[in-house]
Parts: sequence; C-alpha cells; structure tokens
Amino acid sequence: MPVALDQLDRRLLRALQEDASLSTAELAARVGLSQAPCWRRIRRLEEEGVISKRVALLDRKTVGLPIIVFASIKLSAHGTTTLPDFDEAIRQFPEVVECYTLVGNTDYLLKIVMPSIEAYEKFFREKLSQLPAVRETNSAIVLSETKSTTALPI
Repeated sequence: MPVALDQLDRRLLRALQEDASLSTAELAARVGLSQAPCWRRIRRLEEEGVISKRVALLDRKTVGLPIIVFASIKLSAHGTTTLPDFDEAIRQFPEVVECYTLVGNTDYLLKIVMPSIEAYEKFFREKLSQLPAVRETNSAIVLSETKSTTALPI
C-alpha cells in the first residue's frame, strides 16, 4: 500500500535521492523546513519504509566492472522448489546485481556486471549454466548506457 506523501515529503525525498550525504541542516534548508521537523520527517519516512536504506553509489567502470550483461533465463520446470532454489542460487552470485521474475516467454531477467567479456563467459560456463533447471539462457551485452539512475520520479 503506498504511503501518502505531501509536497514537503516529495521535495525531501528528491533531495535525498540526489545526495543522501547531506546533513539534516542542509536538507532542511533545501526543502524549506527547520532542522527538527526535517529530521522527524526523515525518521517517519524510514519507519514507514519509504526510505529503505542510504548507500554510496559506485562508478562500476572505475572499480573495474565496465561490462553489463542482461541474461534472460528460461527454466525447464516451475515446481514448488525450482523457483525458490533458483532464487537462492542467484542471490549467492555477487556478479548478479539485479534479478527479476517475469511472466511471459522468459522466467528471469538478470543484470550482471563483469570486468570483461571473458569473465562473463567463465561465469556463464561455470556457474549460471550449471544451475539445475536452467533450460535456456540468452545473453545481451550492453554496448553503451543511455540512461542509468536510481532516482524514482516522485
């Protein structure tokens, strides 16, 4: 169920999405509040689950992960243990930074980051293709990134 957000909440959340390292005083000044009410709003938004965590976003190329691969996975079966077992196996791969269960021709879509295409080939051969119930994998290697953001349009 969505949480009701007023305009101050939305301004505060936009500012936090832009720079979560801002102090409460800096955030308060940006959104037009004094520090104490701003801090209370942040706490409420955290308690309500609107703000799930605050993190540092890394530049993947700078840390040696310039390759993005999207892998579409089709499973051979959809039993009561197949999906949870696949989910758990994928959670163990740090290379997989996003994983979505889909409805349609593909069961899963994975976003994988790698240092090289050769590293992806090794990951594919030794890990991904070896998972039980994986029937088919289609990989797409990203040539360029047109847009990448973590900010939600609130």
